[in-house]
Amino acid sequence: MNLGLTTTLTDTDFADAKQRVTDALADQGFGILTEIDVQATLKKKLDEDMEPYTILGACNPTLAHQALGVQPQIGMLLPCNVVVRADTSDTTGRSLIVEAMNPDLMVSVTGEAGLEPVAAQASELLGNAIAALAGN
Repeated sequence: MNLGLTTTLTDTDFADAKQRVTDALADQGFGILTEIDVQATLKKKLDEDMEPYTILGACNPTLAHQALGVQPQIGMLLPCNVVVRADTSDTTGRSLIVEAMNPDLMVSVTGEAGLEPVAAQASELLGNAIAALAGN
């Protein structure tokens, strides 16, 4: 099982990529609940430098409600994390990787068959968002 759904954005900057990801997710019913700037946090807390790396906590309220109805502990795996990060293999610095958590992980981690339809729908919607980014 893949950990995530992935695409690469080229010829863009980090701010534009984050906005495109946010818009693509919104088109599929996801809002952003949290944003963690990993690069800034590691610099501030550890004085370590790294490439741009942001974790977006995406939530589709309908799917979250359904999942919580099946398994209240599933909240520990919510929201669906989407990462926007620099492609360190790109020497031009103009490629960014977007990765969304594979919702099927919720089912495999919990073993809860009742989460399968929710994970399938979340996979479809996140897949649509990633595909829309890939088409841009």
